[in-house]
Amino acid sequence: MKTVTLEVKAPKVAMADFAAAWKSGKAAREARIAFATPELLWKVLTAKRWELLKALCGAGPVSIREASRRVERDVKAVHADISALLAAGVLERTEDGQVTFPYEAVKVEFLLHAA
Repeated sequence: MKTVTLEVKAPKVAMADFAAAWKSGKAAREARIAFATPELLWKVLTAKRWELLKALCGAGPVSIREASRRVERDVKAVHADISALLAAGVLERTEDGQVTFPYEAVKVEFLLHAA
């Protein structure tokens, strides 16, 4: 099963981890998308966008109209959500203009520290 890990890491730490994984050869095996803060993660991944990701998990490339049909939402609203997810690097656009979430599972990983 192809899984992506969504994590919270400072950009400097995320880049250092990526460089280390690249050198060790693990970079190609572990799909990770990092957010700088938990607040940014929750801002990008709203409840409606989680619903959209769930509908696109393992579905392959789909049109925005098909994505909106799957989640039973307005095409314009789904288009806005897809644009935000594309900008954040969570979704990918295919050469023919469709969108894809090329994973079958999502793991969210972050640590909450005491203030």
